[in-house]
Amino acid sequence: MPPLAAAPRILVVGSANVDFTVAAARLPRAGETVSGGTLLVNHGGKGANQAVAARRLGAEVRFVACVGDDASGRGIRDALESEGIGVAGVSATREAATGTALIVVDGEGRNQIAVAPGANWRLSVEMARGRADDLAWADVVMCQLETPLETVAWVLDEARRRGAVTVLNPAPVRDGALELCRLVDYLTPNEGEAERLSGIPVSDPTGAAAAARALRERGVGTVVVTLGAAGALACAADGDVRVSAFEVDVIDTTGAGDAFNAGLAVALAEKRPLGAALRFAAATGALACTRRGAQPALPRRTEVERLLSGR
Repeated sequence: MPPLAAAPRILVVGSANVDFTVAAARLPRAGETVSGGTLLVNHGGKGANQAVAARRLGAEVRFVACVGDDASGRGIRDALESEGIGVAGVSATREAATGTALIVVDGEGRNQIAVAPGANWRLSVEMARGRADDLAWADVVMCQLETPLETVAWVLDEARRRGAVTVLNPAPVRDGALELCRLVDYLTPNEGEAERLSGIPVSDPTGAAAAARALRERGVGTVVVTLGAAGALACAADGDVRVSAFEVDVIDTTGAGDAFNAGLAVALAEKRPLGAALRFAAATGALACTRRGAQPALPRRTEVERLLSGR
């Protein structure tokens, strides 16, 4: 009997929040109060979501982040540890409270999100440098833009130097993000982020491809633009690859992008071809839309494989 393949090793460096989500009949307009919703309180943050998603897909995962020295921060760390995620790199600070997100989700699964970053903006280069052994350990290193750009830049550069594949989810887009392009093997913007980063209108796959090519010219290895219900498109050195979205009953799209990114990272660590990696990521993202909340909705690997097989 052949030996089992080693689990992919994923290092996530990024944000961790407490999410307060209200499910309402519709999203409020400016200055309007929409009543009658229900409240769900859970853990979130793009970094923590991606770490949990990768772990549930079967990867070994370590997480580097900064939370407040408060009950919320301790709760986040305990929850991540209970998932089997390495949390030695989760620092606690007394200088800021744990990050908090306020989310409204309407009856069609669309959302509005406002974030108070708090301790996420205290994740320093020095904290990341103290986890250099994790960078050497990882097959794939994932970052987002909810932590200081100088920390993200140092992590991506050091990961590259140590031979890891780098994945950057450029969300939310911030000034200076383009300077990171030369450090990124896989850049994963959605339509709006691709448009903001490239300056090219993105309203269809043709526009997405043009934006992706422009970003590749800035030094990115492969650009993957997520297109919501239209699937995803990747622009790589050897051509473009497009995959369709999976049809699911959408309840809440919060965390779907994080699930997609985790699926892509795990598939890349498993050395899957780009088309197969995109399909695995798309299935992971689709399943995250079928339940409420961010981390509670993140699927297990068996669910993803079932969707991929059409069962």
